[in-house]
Amino acid sequence: MSTLKKVIPVTILLVCLSVFHCFGQIQENPVKWKINIERGSTDTLLVSLKATIKKGWHINSQFKAIHDGPLPTVFDFGKSDQYILAGKVLEPKPLSRTAKEYNNQKLYYFENEATFVQKIVPKTNDSITINAAITYMSCSSTMCLPPDTEEITLKYKPEPVAVRIPYTAPAAESNLFWVFLGGLLGGFLALLTPCVFSMIPLTVSYFTKNGGVKKAILYAASIVVIYVTLGLTITLTLGPDALNALASNGIVNLVFFLIFVVFAISFLGAFEITLPNKWLDKSDKMTDKGGLIGIFFMAFTLALVSFSCTGPIIGSLLVEAAIGGSITGPAIGMFGFALALSIPFMLFAAFPSMLKKLPKSGSWLGQVKVILGFLELALALKFLSTFDLVYKLGFLKRETFIAIWIVIFSMFGLYMLGKLKLDEYETKAKVSISGLLSSIVIFSFVVYLIPGLWGAPLKLVSGFLPPSFYKEWNQNTGNANARVTNDVTEKHAQQCPQNLNCFHDYQKGLAYAKKVHKPIILDFTGWSCVNCRKMEDNVWSDPVVWEKLNNNYVLISLYVDDTSLLPENEQIISPTTGKKIKTAGNKWSDFQTAKFKTNSQPYYVLMDTNENALTKPVAYEPDTKTYVDFLQKGIENFKIPH
Repeated sequence: MSTLKKVIPVTILLVCLSVFHCFGQIQENPVKWKINIERGSTDTLLVSLKATIKKGWHINSQFKAIHDGPLPTVFDFGKSDQYILAGKVLEPKPLSRTAKEYNNQKLYYFENEATFVQKIVPKTNDSITINAAITYMSCSSTMCLPPDTEEITLKYKPEPVAVRIPYTAPAAESNLFWVFLGGLLGGFLALLTPCVFSMIPLTVSYFTKNGGVKKAILYAASIVVIYVTLGLTITLTLGPDALNALASNGIVNLVFFLIFVVFAISFLGAFEITLPNKWLDKSDKMTDKGGLIGIFFMAFTLALVSFSCTGPIIGSLLVEAAIGGSITGPAIGMFGFALALSIPFMLFAAFPSMLKKLPKSGSWLGQVKVILGFLELALALKFLSTFDLVYKLGFLKRETFIAIWIVIFSMFGLYMLGKLKLDEYETKAKVSISGLLSSIVIFSFVVYLIPGLWGAPLKLVSGFLPPSFYKEWNQNTGNANARVTNDVTEKHAQQCPQNLNCFHDYQKGLAYAKKVHKPIILDFTGWSCVNCRKMEDNVWSDPVVWEKLNNNYVLISLYVDDTSLLPENEQIISPTTGKKIKTAGNKWSDFQTAKFKTNSQPYYVLMDTNENALTKPVAYEPDTKTYVDFLQKGIENFKIPH
């Protein structure tokens, strides 16, 4: 009996050791779960549950279980007052086989790895806690382990920086009034050109004898329809994305420069831009049909005949409206142009006696074209500057740009004084009062430009000139705070607005902000962005704004039109747009679109070092006080992490 008492414990011990040894061969659970949560489309969140399964093992599908066989995988998210479940847990397509051990039933299972996804819809904008349980069986070809349950507790904190705002481009919908106003001004200028002005008495006389005001209104309406259709054609052909891309494309800006130079030379009298005569002949024949069709083609004939004068103006307006990125910009600009062009025909048809007060045609009409030629030439330089900036060629630095403008406007002033004469439009020796006053304004502008050669800000023309840091030489401002104070930002100093310290790489700037425990101002900008330059020259130059940017923030300026090629291993396909990211500009533009749901520039985001928003981002904000309040709010909301 004593021997039996000794044998039984030993036997139990051996059995226990054997069982432990058998399960010890498994070493660890053959299934590892990794849980992740990310934002989905609209307002949903995606909870991803990824199972990594050891070779030789599998887990079962949650939907197609075997009767009296291994249990299916079950996901239990329970109930919560913080979110609701959107449908069932989605699973990938499972493998399948006929299981002889279970009366030839179909077994659906997963090997190696499988990712299950549950969509949820938060009920709150605050942080949420997700509690769930996964119950599953791990099986091999010879055995199944007892059911195991994986408990999940996952906290999600929404990213407040991802504020969804309407798309706005440098000259977007909020600035359509200025697009319309530019078109209106262009239309009035077109009226003063020889091609259009000389047509007014002839056309109005026809209407006073044939139908009067009613036909004149139809004629004016036809003019509006023709030019608005032209604007809509540009929009529908290119689309809003292409219109926005025009502003930052270096090659496109070079083409625009060449077009504007051709327009300017044409206005200066070297040649005329005309349309094929057969177009004019066909339109002229259609006017003989009379009625509404005849009136429409009268207006169409005016558009064709006057193209040598209106073409450069129309082209300039369309280019400016198109590069603004607004889908309605070209149509709105053409509406303003057509409205101004049509007003005299309605007005003089209603009041024929006013025709007697209309100035007679003369050399002054040719002088108007020359004036437009000088302005076109000056404006063309802006597109050449964008081309130079985007590709960092360095041939048109700020001083060079200003010097060329000084020459152009000096020659303009001399022309208005009658000192510069062109073969096409000879001016009289006697200078008119209007010419004298115009020359005073022009030469005053030239004097204003001259200090810019030595670093004056020239705020009046900010946005047209290259950035203040893009210059031949760098002056010492004598401001100790403006100097670079650390080796981390030293290499970037010459490319930072207003002599501020800044980074051009997001991760490096973020790392530095963590090191010095300062909040971040994320500046999405562009070399070709006019409003970015206005903000830098007019708002960031303010002493209060400058002090806050320099001392209280780490500035990260990301240029969305930077053409620097990324290393090949960083050239990827964007999961947001599906386009290949080749350049640094592509990278930052995609980053802005994916994270902040906007692609407007400028766009300013205040963040802490954990990448949480400190306040609502802002775009173009020319009011200095409002911008100071924006910066101050970020400073007040920033908490140094412990």
